[in-house]
Amino acid sequence: MKLNYEWNQNVIDISETEVLNDIEFSIKILSPSHFEDMRSIEKIFESNHIITDVLVYTYTNHEYRVIVRKDFYRDFILQLMKHQLLTKVEWKKELP
Repeated sequence: MKLNYEWNQNVIDISETEVLNDIEFSIKILSPSHFEDMRSIEKIFESNHIITDVLVYTYTNHEYRVIVRKDFYRDFILQLMKHQLLTKVEWKKELP
C-alpha cells in the first residue's frame, strides 16, 4: 500500500523524490502562520535517539530540504499532518 497525501497550495509547496534508501523532500512554507512548524517538526525528530531518521536543511525564505529514512516516512508525513501542513493523508492500494 502507498501513502498518499494532499496539501493546501496556499500553505505549503512540497515535492518528494526517492533517493536510494531515503525520501528527499523539497518544502517551502508559504503561510506566515506556519513558519515555525518545520522547526517544531525538526525538534521532534532531533529529540529521539536516532540521528539519521530525519535530516532538515534550512534555506532562506522558509525553504527546506528534508531527507527522511524510508522507515520514518510515515512518521514524518504524520507530523506534517499534525501541524496542518497537509490536508489529507490516506493509504492507497497499489495495483499489481
